[in-house]
Amino acid sequence: MLKIKNGLIHDAIHPEAFTADILVEEGKIKAIGDFSDLECETIDACGMHIYPGFIDAHSHIGMEESGIGFEGNDVNEFNDILCPQLRAIDAIQPTDPAFDEALRAGVTTVCTGPGSANVLGGQFVTMKTKGIRIDNMIVRQNAAMKCAFGENPKRCYRDKGSGSRMSVAAKLREALFKAKEYDEKCKLAENDPAKKPAFDFKMEALRPVLHGEIPLKAHAHRADDFFTAIRIAKEFGVKLTLEHVTEGHLVAEELAKEGYPLAVGPSLTHATKFELRNKTFATPGILAKAGLDVSIITDSPVIPQCYLPLCAALAMKSGMDEFDALRAITINPARHIGEGYRLGSIEIGKDADLLLMKEEWYKLDSAPAVVLMDGKVVVDER
Repeated sequence: MLKIKNGLIHDAIHPEAFTADILVEEGKIKAIGDFSDLECETIDACGMHIYPGFIDAHSHIGMEESGIGFEGNDVNEFNDILCPQLRAIDAIQPTDPAFDEALRAGVTTVCTGPGSANVLGGQFVTMKTKGIRIDNMIVRQNAAMKCAFGENPKRCYRDKGSGSRMSVAAKLREALFKAKEYDEKCKLAENDPAKKPAFDFKMEALRPVLHGEIPLKAHAHRADDFFTAIRIAKEFGVKLTLEHVTEGHLVAEELAKEGYPLAVGPSLTHATKFELRNKTFATPGILAKAGLDVSIITDSPVIPQCYLPLCAALAMKSGMDEFDALRAITINPARHIGEGYRLGSIEIGKDADLLLMKEEWYKLDSAPAVVLMDGKVVVDER
């Protein structure tokens, strides 16, 4: 049993902070209240702010290693435009220094996976940022299926049979149609093995999408690409999250009508291509004010993973409400990646991933004095 006493708790659920003690047992938050009479291992957080561990809903950390170049880059497979069978867990290097930097900045969980070269890029994984073996860091092995719209798949496969937004959408539809047909044959064969279709690894990988077990995680910067992704998701009755959402502020009312989870970023970069020309840090705040669940992302290593809280602070500078900005790197990304029941807020029963900070999270010189992951102190700068 561990007691964290006297801290000012920002639980990411209630706008107002409050002072209380937190009891931690077996890696979970057991209770929140006044436990001044309880004798157990104690951390005195008097004068400190306590936050949930920060979460990035869209990253490539561990798949493009720091300072290595091409040999350490496993983000994209350039030999096949449709790669749903690929798994991020087979490419992540947990000893990349970026993980330690992220942890020291308070980023305790990331959803990381393949990039956006392919129409279907493969399976994202949700993981904690502390460890030396990926198998022991996993929160959810198959968290989402990456798909991509816009300039990236057009550019990467222009000479390989896909040079327009129409062909990108058609490739995705074709894969989903085939997967649906394959899935129906598999269901018919449940009582008659003779009807079972020949094993198809790609189609098997898409069955969890068709069954609503995981969402399509759609890379889309331009407004028209959002609605192509939504159109296809509705056609096949599958779950969807929109990633990057660079032009989201231009169509906030339309996105509010749809209500899909949005992950916004990376915003701390130059507009390196045409579809980024409307990039602004005002986007997350505008979308949050429209009533949408907004997560702020780094797209690490596009922005180093450790700068996730800085990106949220810059969104605040551009008009985002402070509480909305905190939620955009805690509870909203937890829900975005399907882990809101376990992560993202300081509530009884959730993982004890906690940050103890001497200053408010959004201040430039602020960094956690203590980071707890699953109830254990993994960073201590006191």
